[in-house]
Amino acid sequence: MLLTIRHDIRYCYAAPVTYSIRQYRVTPASGSSQIVRHWHVDAPGKLDHARDAYGNALQTLVLTKPHREICVSASGEVETETLADGRLFDEAGPIPLEHFTCATVLTAPDAAIRELARRAPAPDTPAACIVLAERIEESVRYVNESAQATGSAAEALARGAGTAQDHAHLMLACCRVRGVPARCVSGYFAADGQENGTAHAWVDIWVEHGWITLDVTQAAFADERHCRLAVARDYESAAPERGARVGGKEETLTVSVGIDARPDQ
Repeated sequence: MLLTIRHDIRYCYAAPVTYSIRQYRVTPASGSSQIVRHWHVDAPGKLDHARDAYGNALQTLVLTKPHREICVSASGEVETETLADGRLFDEAGPIPLEHFTCATVLTAPDAAIRELARRAPAPDTPAACIVLAERIEESVRYVNESAQATGSAAEALARGAGTAQDHAHLMLACCRVRGVPARCVSGYFAADGQENGTAHAWVDIWVEHGWITLDVTQAAFADERHCRLAVARDYESAAPERGARVGGKEETLTVSVGIDARPDQ
């Protein structure tokens, strides 16, 4: 599949901002499931390029002159493919696997999560991971990101509804309860029958000496409709954009993701 992607992020402020620092993880990397043909990020200032601790491409924007808006656009073309049983051919990565068995604030298990994790088979095979994803889908109804604020895995399970981020966090929490390394993936998803794509979240799980990649919201392995951006212990650390500012008062955020998906020639 060839995905042509454009991701626009716009912040508007009610008063001038005197200082902003924003970090972007909006640049995909070529790997076993995708090849980046070309990619470009436009920003209203110089972007400093680096790699974060997880090996993700990280771009930092610092603005020191007064401003009322920040507009950043990322765009390009990525070839993607479906992998058998979602099996990635990447190595473990720069972070020890034990790091991905530790809970975070967003993935900390409570009694209900522990019960959910133990009702399903241990996620130590690809098939068992799908079963656990189905259990999560049954327990937490999917709602669109724009209609629901995300929170912790425990909060999503308690209310019985959540976003793709919530589904991912709940899967991470259940895997870690069973001692299985799991990491969050941020990226793009070209939904069937929809003109616009979405910023999305799914998971990688260490199974049988390798990572498999699984979309909990779909209860299926991630496929050619997915474009990976970043990995981390939870979505907070893998999110496409994070930052801080001085001034500005009220803030309005507008995000648009457009994806044209067509068979690769």
